[in-house]
Amino acid sequence: MSSEAANNTGIEKDAGLAHQTTNNGDIIQPQMSAEEHATARAAARFGYGPLAQVNTNEARLPPFGGEFQPGLYKPVEGRKFGNPAPLGLCAFALTTFVLSAVNMGTQDITEPNMVVGSAFAYGGLVQLLAGMWEMAVGNTFGATALSSYGGFWLSVAIILTPGGFEISQSLGDQFNPSFGLFLMGWFIFTFILVICTLKSTVAFFLLFFFLDLTFLLLGIAYLLPQSGKPNGKILKAGGLFGFLAAFAAWYNALAGIADTSNSFFIIPVAHFPWSPTGRERRGKTEREMA
Repeated sequence: MSSEAANNTGIEKDAGLAHQTTNNGDIIQPQMSAEEHATARAAARFGYGPLAQVNTNEARLPPFGGEFQPGLYKPVEGRKFGNPAPLGLCAFALTTFVLSAVNMGTQDITEPNMVVGSAFAYGGLVQLLAGMWEMAVGNTFGATALSSYGGFWLSVAIILTPGGFEISQSLGDQFNPSFGLFLMGWFIFTFILVICTLKSTVAFFLLFFFLDLTFLLLGIAYLLPQSGKPNGKILKAGGLFGFLAAFAAWYNALAGIADTSNSFFIIPVAHFPWSPTGRERRGKTEREMA
C-alpha cells in the first residue's frame, strides 16, 4: 500500500473488533483467498446456500428459506450470531412428522401421546428459542413464525398430556369441536404467513401452503366428528399434508446448512417468476438472448 493510500485509511474499533476504514468511514472488506473466492462465487452464482449470503456488496439479498427470509433482506456478513432458521425448521419438521404419522394411522397407532415429549422439548421449547434468536438477528418474519409455532406445540403438548391437565376429560363431548376451533385459528394465522411468502422461493411457499392445508383439514376433522372421534378420512388427509409440510421444512433447513465446505452438493432453490429475483433473472436471460 502506498503512503497516500495509508494516510486515507484508519482503524475503527467496534465492539472490540478492528476494521480498516477510509476517511469517509467505509469499511474496507478483507481480502479472500482464491478458494474462498471460488466458494463464494459458486454460491452466489446459484443464489442459494449459506455462502450466497456473505461477501457481497448488494444492498439487499434475494428471499431464502434457509434463512427464513420471505423477501429481500440485508446482507449478514457482519452478523455476530449463527443462523437460527435451520434449528427452528428442524424442530418444527420432526414434531410435525411424528403427529402426522399418528394422524395417518401408521402402524395402527391412534393415540397421539408419543408426540407430547417432542412437542414440549423440541417443537415447543427449542423452536421458541429459535424464534427469539431470529428476533435478535433482525428477522421479524422468522421470529413471528417460529415463536408462534413453538407456542402452538407447547399448547398441543399441554392439551394432550395424559392425565396431567385433564383438559380433554373436563371438556368431554365438547373436546372435538373445541380443538377444531383451536386448529382453525392456526389455519387463519398460517394463511397470513402464506400471503407473505408469495414473492419468496417455491420451497418456502410450499412449506406454509402445505401447513395451512394441514390445519384446515385437521380442523374440519375435529369439527365434523364420527362416533365421538375425529373424521377418519379427513384426519388422514390432514396427516398427508402434514408429512409434506414436514419434508418441506427439512428441505429448507438443509438449504440453510449445506454449502461447498460441508456438502458434496448444494440444495437448489427456485424463485417464483413474479418475484424480484425471478424478474431479474428473466430479464438477464432475455438480454443475453437478444
